Amino acid sequence: MQDDLSAQPGGTSIRILGVNAAGLESGNPTITAAPRDIPWLQDTVSVNAWTLWGGKKDTVMILDRQNVFVQVWDLAARPLGPSPNANYDALKALLKSVAGEP
Repeated sequence: MQDDLSAQPGGTSIRILGVNAAGLESGNPTITAAPRDIPWLQDTVSVNAWTLWGGKKDTVMILDRQNVFVQVWDLAARPLGPSPNANYDALKALLKSVAGEP
């Protein structure tokens, strides 16, 4: 989706990042070994963003332009597939709306 957003006329300010929950660091070598399209971040116990934002496996945490939490998109309930796909299109529209992009 990042490539799709970046390819739109005028580009995008939207950035998609992967975030791993604190305590699950042992999986980092596996997830980062393959070529990655998006940056991968590691939460810490002291920051605890994952828990504070209601993160769980297969969720997208959406932040606004000031990095303020807006909402969670549950990929288990609304899985993405190749575009065109209603869930893919809805998430893309939501991200653009939160970013103030047409």
